[in-house]
Amino acid sequence: MASGGEETKKSRILVVGGTGYIGRHVVAASARLGHPTTALVRDLAPSDPAKGQLLQSFRDAGVTLLQGDLYDHASLLRAVRHADVVISALHEQQIPDQTNLIAAIKEAGGDVRRFVPSEFGLDSGRSGAVEPVRSIYDSKVGIRRAVEAAGIPHTYVACNYFAGFVLPSIGQFLPMAAPVDSVVILGDGHTKVVFVEEGDIGTVTVRAAVDPRAENKTVHIRPPANTVSHEELVAMWEKKTGKMLERVYVPEEAVLNQIQESGIPTNILLSIAHAAYIRGETTTPLDPASDVEATELYPDVQYTTVDDYLNRLL
Repeated sequence: MASGGEETKKSRILVVGGTGYIGRHVVAASARLGHPTTALVRDLAPSDPAKGQLLQSFRDAGVTLLQGDLYDHASLLRAVRHADVVISALHEQQIPDQTNLIAAIKEAGGDVRRFVPSEFGLDSGRSGAVEPVRSIYDSKVGIRRAVEAAGIPHTYVACNYFAGFVLPSIGQFLPMAAPVDSVVILGDGHTKVVFVEEGDIGTVTVRAAVDPRAENKTVHIRPPANTVSHEELVAMWEKKTGKMLERVYVPEEAVLNQIQESGIPTNILLSIAHAAYIRGETTTPLDPASDVEATELYPDVQYTTVDDYLNRLL
């Protein structure tokens, strides 16, 4: 059921990076919502059994699999010429190479009505995150500017934290494992942080991609029941398990030192956590001129709450 102002006509949706961590949820949501969906894949018969099963699940859902590659211009052009909407869910290492997609969309001559570049996570355009994630966010911002310079209608999705990535450790990053007797909290633990389940991210991404109200806007996903501090998250877990955890607080200076001393991927994860848990970047005020909030656009979406997700872990 569409919300007021939302487009009800189905669109031909092309997903690039559809076999990745978040891309598979975008593909599934697009098919579930009834859009003719195509996933661009490098190998239609992969040797990896898990990848093969994923592609079969796409076929079973009615998704068209189109062989192509981000670095093969002809295959990109062929794909985008049969799409109304292009959604990129490419890995962070391929973020800069989305210029190849932009070039293909531009050459297709207006066939594509909306492009959703690979953003997700925190709002890269507004982040004050430190290195090394700062460089990743700068790459995303560079793609934003390239999309805008090309005059391509677009939507950016700032979904905040992936629940499935962070909640199994009850929000803990040092180490990134479920706490046993104690839990490490970055900062004072009182900063609100937003955690969104991956399937819900897929749903909102697809709905926003075809929604006129989200054109040339950044869509922020901030369900109230998914916005909790680390202290609140730990307390919820303690209540469910009946076990109290000792809190070990890491002040900001120590977090910054840990980022500098750690290698990849720990330094990347910690620099994102610093932005979210200490700087509070998942709940910064929105600009009505450029931002829209998903729960206001789509009040009918039933989100998996933080409480729901924790119940899965019991």
